[in-house]
Amino acid sequence: MIYRDFQGLKLSALGFGAMRLPVLAGNDGQIDEASSLRMVDVAMKNGINYYDTAWGYHGGNSELVMGKALARYPRDSFYLATKFPGYDASNWGKVEEIFERQLEKLGVDHFDFYLFHNVCEMNIDAYLDDEKYGIYSYLMEQKKNGRIRHLGFSCHGGMDVLTRFLDAYGKDMEFCQLQLNYLDWTFQNGKGKVALLNERNIPVWVMEPLRGGKLAKLAPEYESELRALRPDEEIPAWAFRFLQTIPGVTMILSGMSNEEQLEKNLKTFSEDRKLSDAEQGALLGIADRMLSVGTVPCTACHYCVSHCPMGLDIPALLALYNEHAYTGGGFIAPMALSALPDDKKPQACLQCRSCEQVCPQQIKISEALADFSARLR
Repeated sequence: MIYRDFQGLKLSALGFGAMRLPVLAGNDGQIDEASSLRMVDVAMKNGINYYDTAWGYHGGNSELVMGKALARYPRDSFYLATKFPGYDASNWGKVEEIFERQLEKLGVDHFDFYLFHNVCEMNIDAYLDDEKYGIYSYLMEQKKNGRIRHLGFSCHGGMDVLTRFLDAYGKDMEFCQLQLNYLDWTFQNGKGKVALLNERNIPVWVMEPLRGGKLAKLAPEYESELRALRPDEEIPAWAFRFLQTIPGVTMILSGMSNEEQLEKNLKTFSEDRKLSDAEQGALLGIADRMLSVGTVPCTACHYCVSHCPMGLDIPALLALYNEHAYTGGGFIAPMALSALPDDKKPQACLQCRSCEQVCPQQIKISEALADFSARLR
């Protein structure tokens, strides 16, 4: 196992993510406890010392199972992370209640790492309204009391959301967890987000390194290109090698669903094998080709915006459309759109096509927005 330094701690570069534990009969809320405990045993034996769970994972059962799994080990032999579930508006006024219950579920008296969970368009105002909800003040108090050792946040929001949160609380944030992989380096502006965090000296934690499994297996032509460069490298390992190459990345979380995935990841993280410039260029070139299928080639030139009678932020809507179309659904686009008024959502498009007359990419914007609206129904 390779390790990274963080404030004097020696953290395993691979973190055990508990969002995709093995389940019974395909029921996400029914964790296969015996298999999960065995996986934790293998992880501990092979040097993984960082375990990440959350209030909502597996219908609330992830924290319970991880508590049982880790209770069998000395408390100082692992680092435990969980999160305040601000993605659900019903939780905004319950930070103390939830925090106390999390300690109980996990059977500990402190969290080594604690996060504001999923800072995004729909909750940024609530997170920043400390007078009304007191989330920041409460978590800072718990840190002062030693019940949180290191405080950070995860973010699925855009650059403006990330910037607002950092401007408000960045001086107290010790790490930031991002969805980051070689697809999202450009697709979700991972490159820009990492640059901003590096500029502020905030270490990067990574979630979704394999983009929900999409990068574990590629089209045959892409796999052939990569094997020509590194014949001995497994395809999923390329995603991890990419992240090992990115300055500022300290922790890479992987949500492993079985022991085979765990064993393969342990092999990958037995050594650092950063990508050369040529290898990184080849990988990002493959990502560009993967992303060109089923998406629209918007360059965010904004020519269209001044010609829209509804004043829609068309580039932003098309970016969300691309995310939703490529992913085949998911929560990111609906989450971002929920923060917009109805007259700024895709369905507000009048189909007048004025925007299309000035689009240098000749995108059929009206058709894309109509398709987006249909997908969201």
